[in-house]
Amino acid sequence: MPVQIKVADTTAQQKVFVDFAFRHYKGNKFWVPSFKKEEFNVLRPETNPAFEFCKTNFWVAYKDGIPAGRIGGIINRLEVEKTSEKIARFTRFESIDDNEVSSGLLLAAESWAKENGMTAIHGPLGFSNLDHQGVLVEGFEYLPSIASEYHYPFYQKHLEQNGYQKEMDWVEFRLTLSAVPEKAVRLNDAIKQRYGLTVRRFASSSEVKTYGEKILDLLNEAFSDLFSMVPLNEKMKNYYINRYLGFINPDFVLVVEDKEKNPAGFIITMPSLSEAMQKAGGSLLPFGWWHIRKALKHPEVVDILLTAVHPKLQAQGVPAILITEMQQIMLKSGAKYAETTGIIETNQKAIQVWKNYEHIQHKRKRCYIKAL
Repeated sequence: MPVQIKVADTTAQQKVFVDFAFRHYKGNKFWVPSFKKEEFNVLRPETNPAFEFCKTNFWVAYKDGIPAGRIGGIINRLEVEKTSEKIARFTRFESIDDNEVSSGLLLAAESWAKENGMTAIHGPLGFSNLDHQGVLVEGFEYLPSIASEYHYPFYQKHLEQNGYQKEMDWVEFRLTLSAVPEKAVRLNDAIKQRYGLTVRRFASSSEVKTYGEKILDLLNEAFSDLFSMVPLNEKMKNYYINRYLGFINPDFVLVVEDKEKNPAGFIITMPSLSEAMQKAGGSLLPFGWWHIRKALKHPEVVDILLTAVHPKLQAQGVPAILITEMQQIMLKSGAKYAETTGIIETNQKAIQVWKNYEHIQHKRKRCYIKAL
């Protein structure tokens, strides 16, 4: 029976789209699931404001009547306007190790993009830089953070067999934490005094949430020239504030402010939830909440989820202040290691910050591109 590619445009088909990844990676000790409900809501205009500026389509592949893969297509109008390039995105690509399945899915996304006037397609990329991005090409033997990705090794082969070429890589590091030298603490204090910088800490998650728009405004400015970055508009900022920042442990969020109390840089970290999310299996109920709550206490690994510094203030030592202050918080929590999320391989300033630690560069994700 030939492979069938069906549009996932109903609630039932969207559930099949989401559920496929859970079946595909069942028993895999390195895959970290999201919450099914959140993944489902991302696919729907009622719950995802990105649909206001994105045209989308989603497909599920069936082989012998059984779901065998999935893919989504995104045309981000804001990205096309920013870059003046008619490039679509493919997203959430998953497939069994069968080139007929992967080719059928990729062709569906390519044909749709071409029909809508696009001249190329790249991915995997999501609706924004805070969404899923990249396919894993190195580091299959390491557990990813909840903000990273895992894929089977054969994905790279399937994409390249179908005419896709590397466009950009992200690299990830595992850092070994050690005591902060007193010299570094004194140097940071001197930098703060010299430039009038202060470190803002938060007493509650609601306080982090209230400050969230300033954090995301800085993210827009700091990341504006980075690959695949599309600035978050007001609705998207509110979307991510409500989705993430209200649940962040305030102890693991730091902001450096300038003399006018404007954010000069921030760092958001979290005790690793990777193993807890595996145990939760995509849901808070019946016991997912308990595994997550347990993981938040006395972590061995802390995930560095997001960090940004205003471009004009990087030379004033803001990155060093953020890292030194957060390192002390991590050590106080009992953590021994820190995991970074993906850093664009051309962002050498950010990469050098992590290379100052005892580290391994252990994972690499890739964005592919194909002309249509």
